[in-house]
Parts: sequence; structure tokens; C-alpha cells
Amino acid sequence: MTELHRMGVAALAAQLRDRRISSVEAAQHFLARARRHQALATFLAIDEEVTLAQARAQDALIARGAAGPLAGVPVAHKDVFVTRDFPTTAASRMLAGYRSPFDATIVSRLAEAGCVTLGKLACDEFAMGGASENVGVPALGFDAPQPVRNPWNSTRVPGGSSGGSAAAVAARLAPAATGSDTGGSIRQPAGFCGITGIKPTYGRASRYGMIAYASSLDQAGVMGTSAEDCALLLSAMCGPDVLRDATSVDRPAEDYSRALAQPLAGLRIGVPEEFFGEGLAEDVRAALDAALQQYESLGARRVPVQLPHSPLAVPVYYIISPAEASSNLSRFDGVRYGHRAQRYGDLLDMYQKSRAEGFGEEVKRRIMIGTYVLSEGYYDAYYLQAQKVRRLIADDFQQAFTQCDLIAGPVAPTVAPLIGTQSDPVQTYLADIYTLPASLAGLPGLAHPAGFGAQGMPVGLQLVANHFQEGRLLAAAHRFQQATDHHLQQPEGYGA
Repeated sequence: MTELHRMGVAALAAQLRDRRISSVEAAQHFLARARRHQALATFLAIDEEVTLAQARAQDALIARGAAGPLAGVPVAHKDVFVTRDFPTTAASRMLAGYRSPFDATIVSRLAEAGCVTLGKLACDEFAMGGASENVGVPALGFDAPQPVRNPWNSTRVPGGSSGGSAAAVAARLAPAATGSDTGGSIRQPAGFCGITGIKPTYGRASRYGMIAYASSLDQAGVMGTSAEDCALLLSAMCGPDVLRDATSVDRPAEDYSRALAQPLAGLRIGVPEEFFGEGLAEDVRAALDAALQQYESLGARRVPVQLPHSPLAVPVYYIISPAEASSNLSRFDGVRYGHRAQRYGDLLDMYQKSRAEGFGEEVKRRIMIGTYVLSEGYYDAYYLQAQKVRRLIADDFQQAFTQCDLIAGPVAPTVAPLIGTQSDPVQTYLADIYTLPASLAGLPGLAHPAGFGAQGMPVGLQLVANHFQEGRLLAAAHRFQQATDHHLQQPEGYGA
């Protein structure tokens, strides 16, 4: 039993399928680990009775020979995906205690494939943040909200906003977890925590049941210890959902596992000069250069490319995403949805106090920015111009993909920073410089462990492919991981 958490999704699924272990045993093992390591503040909700009931149902299906491909594999979900059997808060006081009457599409699809839900994972409030410090509700075992801690060094952040998912997978509290990526929220925490994470093409995974932050950017994805594990989960959760999600792409689901055998020989990896210039820490640069050399030794070829408008991604993103957030979060007014203040004078006072009490500081900041850029007289000057530059950024990628098959770069300028050192919002926003361009272009992106930097902290390599080429991304990372062991490293104290 002590070895279960050392297995990835693929190995665990095989053990379950062959009935060498039961779904109940696997669920109990990971639930015990989540309880034992709750000081990381990764889980917001666990319900052992629900989880074990799901596990018993999977054991029955396995015994009948009617189980799905991931039967009995425990997974945990970022708390922005609604779940019928667990509370959903988006890590915000605004939604404390909320119970959804239905499951998000990706939750139900993973359940149909046989996955068992371990619980809900912490994140930045409404997925707004890059450190998982903006958590508005208490984690399991705490009476007050806590920042999520990086298992490689508990004084450092795990990244965000899917920091709870990344930390849980890195500490082997769950074999895999779902995440959402609006501007890098899967790739950056995957890099900071030394795991693998993929954001598919915008529209590839349904957004139905995902609490919206910025609707033209939000995308569901997965995080695991390896590209092989991510391929298994992504195959199960993607596919058209056009009747319930207007942004869902009507394109058949794919089996990404089949693409893993693609060779690296001849693969052209584009390296943008804009991603390796001033501002990139030397320890991160050294780890990435070694990783790219490894790709070359496996047959890939490095190709210089340019993304000339990528430095504008930060201002563009922080105009468009707050604008969409201000619209999406207007529904949380204490009447239609969300927290309602206990004491108020009239209707306007009730609105003001409910939103002031329910939202945290970062959410309020982005709502105010978004409301400003959408207001009369400023829409043309800010929002409209930002959309035009967004098109230029997307065009840069299409030009680059005429010269290469994948684009490689950092996920962040540095390794994971210390908790409490990101008090300046502008500096925090600037740290997203390498992940935002692909998000604005709606492209698939993957981060995988590339080595270690300062203080022994993980460094992640980001790979970006053209639309609907998730298989190529996963295959490249899988080949890299077959030749290296960075993804097999575990933080000290979480191996036993």
C-alpha cells in the first residue's frame, strides 16, 4: 500500500484493472495521505463517505468486466469545477457553502471513465492569481484561509491559480488533478511544483460547469506526474459539448495515448528570442538550455523564431481578462448568487456590502479595472485596442509555426518565490509574461519538469503547439521523460 502513491495514473489503472488492488484500497490510501499532509493547505473539501461509495461502485464494475479505462483511479478537482457531491466555492467567501445541483462536464466525463473523486482543491479566489495566496476560504484542517504551500519548500508558493492541484500531485496526495488555465494557471504551477500539466486548445474541453473568470480565455486541463498520465486523462475529458457550452469545439474526441509513440527525430522546436532575453533568471535559463540540449540529443532541432508582439501580452491580458471578469462576476450580488450581508439599509447598500464582504482584494481590483476599461469613453481606448493587439499576438504564432512544429520557452522568469513576497500586483502580473501569449492565441500549452534551479526548486519547460495538436505536445514531453528522470523526483518528506 505504501507504493500506491509512487504510481502514476497509467500504472495505477493497470493495477486496478488486474484486480491486484481495489478501488477502495486506492481511495483510502490517498485520503489518508491528504489528511496526513493537510499542512500544505491543498484540499478545501473531502467527503470520505462519498469517495468510498464511488470506489465501491468502480470495484463492482471491474468485477463485472464493465469498467471504464480509468476505473478506480482517484483524482481531485480544482474548486472552480462544480460538483454535485462536494461543495464548490471557487476559493471565495462569496460562494462558501455552495452546492451545485450538477457536475461540470469534465467532472462527469472523468467519472464516466471510472475516476473516483477524492475532493476539491484550493486555488486563487475565482482563479485570479499566480501564487495561490489569494484563497478566501479555510483549507481542510484550518479555521481560517491559508496560502497553499509548495511541497518542495513549504515557505514558497506553488504557483497559481491551480496551486492546490499542483501541490497535491507533487506531494503524491492525488495521482492527478484537474486545473484551469486562463493566463498560465496550469503551466506555471506545474513548473513551480515539478509536475506535468497541459492546457488544451481553447474550446477543446467543455467549460460547462466551470465557474467563469474570463470566458474567452478560460480552459480546463489536467495535471499529473507525467505526460503519459496527462494523455490518459485528457483523452477522457475532452470532446464536443456544443449543446451546453457555446464555446465548445465540435470536433471528435481523440485518444492522445496513441500519439505518444511519435518520434522526436526531425521535430523542429522554435525558440523565441523574446522568451530568453533580459529578466530570465540564470538558474532557470541554464535548466532550460540543458533540457533543449536533451531534446536535440533525441533528434529534435532547435530553430530560432520571433514573437515580436509577445511583450505586449501582459497589458493586453490585464485589460481583456478583468473586463470579462467584471461582467461574469456581476451576478454575485447577494440576490441572484452568492453571499448576502447580514446588515444593510436599502437595496443598494445590500449590494455594496454583500460584494465588499464576499470578494477578496485581488478580485475587487480586477472587477474595478474591468469596469473602468469597459466604461463609456474608455472602451475604444483600452478594450478595443487590446483586442486588436491580441490578434497580432495570435498572428505571430501562426507565422512562427511556418518555421517550426513546437515552440519552447520558460513558464516563469524565476523558480517559485517565497510566500508573502508578492505584495506588488504589477510585479505579480509581469511574472506571467511567458504563459500569456499562448493563452491569448487560444493555443495548447504544456509544462513539464526540466531540472532544478536555485534552492533546489523545480524548473519547468513550456511547450506550445498549433491548434488541436495536443497529441504532438504530449508525445514530445513523453519522449523527453522516457530519457530523463526529472518527473520522477519527489519532494523530501512525501515519498513514504
